[in-house]
Amino acid sequence: MPLDPQARALLDALARVGTPQPGSVSVDELRRVTARRRLALPAGPQVHVEPIAIPADGRTIAARVYRPSLGVPLPALLWFHGGGFTIGSVAESDGDCRHLSSLSGCAIVSVEYRLAPEDPFPRGFEDCKAATSWVHAHARDLGLDPARIGVGGDSAGGNLATCVALEARGRAGPPLRFQLLIYPITDLASLDTASYHANAEGYYLSRRAMQWFREQYVPTEGDRSHPSVSPLRATDLHGLPPAFVATAELDPLRDEGDAYARRLQASDVAVTHRCYEGMIHGFFSMHAHLDAGKRVLQDAAAALRLGLGAASSPSE
Repeated sequence: MPLDPQARALLDALARVGTPQPGSVSVDELRRVTARRRLALPAGPQVHVEPIAIPADGRTIAARVYRPSLGVPLPALLWFHGGGFTIGSVAESDGDCRHLSSLSGCAIVSVEYRLAPEDPFPRGFEDCKAATSWVHAHARDLGLDPARIGVGGDSAGGNLATCVALEARGRAGPPLRFQLLIYPITDLASLDTASYHANAEGYYLSRRAMQWFREQYVPTEGDRSHPSVSPLRATDLHGLPPAFVATAELDPLRDEGDAYARRLQASDVAVTHRCYEGMIHGFFSMHAHLDAGKRVLQDAAAALRLGLGAASSPSE
């Protein structure tokens, strides 16, 4: 299917204002430009938002808890933002988390994990593991249900969620009920799939940008095949929690996301997998401009509500 007309208009608008490509400017400048644009998006719905500090190895990990309501313990999703392990923040994903919480009836715990290149693998991954374990252990204190905890994220955040789920299964805890994976990165060892070549340029995320992000996050080539970097290369996916996997047709990451969903299904993991035609990487966070962005947000929230057993179906 050709590029969606709304996505075409959005890409044209970004081209007119000028969008620096990863590697063409300093990391700090790339973060500033990205943050300025993300923070200018419309605010999400009103939910209860509480900043928390998660202790980890003598320091703290900042996070925000989004709740659609107060009172009974809520199911909760640990959310890890996208940005190639290098850019992005809790503040920039605020709107996405507000919408997910409001639509799903679940609490969302958004985690400020450490970023590369200052903190390459495994530090961001370790933060996500630590935050997941701590939230599970302190769920009752936070007004959350420890029996209904999931992990999720978009792009790099989807990678971190899959890797946390693999680690949790391998060490028998914390028990996770669900994975919400939005165009996840699942194989950093090879950037050589058909979708990487067909969508190498012109669709928001480029193959060249992914090569740069990989160099920042996993500078040691030998680490790139590790299951905690490339979960598609894990030898066994049995016993993982049910998953919702969303991919975009015109995304370099499409094939590895599709392949991960197929491997989960072959491993007897319950999976809902949807590839959104005519869409580009990042469309989940472009719901203010794209009808398909609204659809994937609603689909993800419905899957989350079902997967974590939220009591109701709230609307914004």
